[in-house]
Amino acid sequence: MNRPNTGDYAPFYGKYIALVDNEPVLNTLEKLKNSTYEFFISLTDEQANHAYAEGKWTIKEVAGHLTDAERTFAYRILAFSRGQEELPGFDENTYVELATFNNRTLQDLAAEFKAVREANLYMLRALTEQQLAATGIANGSPIAVSTIIYIMAGHELHHLNILKERYLV
Repeated sequence: MNRPNTGDYAPFYGKYIALVDNEPVLNTLEKLKNSTYEFFISLTDEQANHAYAEGKWTIKEVAGHLTDAERTFAYRILAFSRGQEELPGFDENTYVELATFNNRTLQDLAAEFKAVREANLYMLRALTEQQLAATGIANGSPIAVSTIIYIMAGHELHHLNILKERYLV
């Protein structure tokens, strides 16, 4: 699977795709499944409930958001690879606001993320070249299945960077 070209996606996805290195993206997702899990379970309860500024998500909420986004990206991949043409966007702030992430342990949220990623990897590994090239419209922008896979990895890397730079200093 080739790295997407700049014109293959809406500009706001560029910051995510730029974070993905040149190794095969499925290898990156496999490694992140374990390293992200290990990162989250290494944090204390105090850290898990911390937000770096007023109105920002707690680390638990970031972990929950990663799982919500993982599911959303996976559904887009499934739908577009199976012929669906268009899907609505999702408002991540509303999703987090209406979730109960802060009522759960970070260990539970981390285990859920790891399980969702593991399930998604089975689907991703089974996609054919034709399915990877399939396109659809999400958030009003055309996008290919293979590009969503890069966004999935880059989105996770983006949030891990924010956690390390703003939350754990």
